[in-house]
Amino acid sequence: MSTNESIGEVSYDCMRCGTSVTIEELSSLPEIKCICGFRVFRKARQPIVKQIKAV
Repeated sequence: MSTNESIGEVSYDCMRCGTSVTIEELSSLPEIKCICGFRVFRKARQPIVKQIKAV
């Protein structure tokens, strides 16, 4: 994710070309497809690692 994206904004990466798109950009298009024509996306995860205490 780039640093100019707001917290909580969902971003997806194209599996073929790696282009990062937001959910707002995808919803504005008539179909869910990358600019390269590929239809498979991966949800980009935050770089934050959560640690929980074991019970």
